[in-house]
Amino acid sequence: MLVNQNKVLSLCPVFQDKTIMTEINYMTHGNVEMPRLNNEAVQNWIVEVARRHNQQVGCLTYVFCDDEYILATNREFLGHDYYTDIITFDYTNSRHIAGDMVISLDTVKSNAEMLGVPYDTELMRVIIHGVLHLCGINDKGPGEREIMEQHENEALALLPQDAFQA
Repeated sequence: MLVNQNKVLSLCPVFQDKTIMTEINYMTHGNVEMPRLNNEAVQNWIVEVARRHNQQVGCLTYVFCDDEYILATNREFLGHDYYTDIITFDYTNSRHIAGDMVISLDTVKSNAEMLGVPYDTELMRVIIHGVLHLCGINDKGPGEREIMEQHENEALALLPQDAFQA
């Protein structure tokens, strides 16, 4: 649970027993619409990606938001004054990954346009990017960005065709 000036950001419940159940939650904040994800297909995909990194999925919460909300979150919790596509708050315990991930759909859209990739592909890349961080993969140090991109591409290759609802 992240605490900053008596403010807490923790959207996942704390499990009181040793039995960890997979729980993936989605919510929106700001002027955005909930992506039309096939929750079961996406959950199965996330679980498989985590399994391939020797992890099990506990509780994950995705907050889909606009640029203004992610900027405010970045300032408040990390002290960064810039927009980003995702902020991952890690509550991982042992082999069970857990965390809250705040994703700016505005930035996902602009990144997709800039990279010339479909919006849905970029959204799924960002969704799994947070999971990969929870699995212990970093992207800030020398050579780490390339390693992260390789893992993202491997994960996207596993993405089921029905990850989005029609």
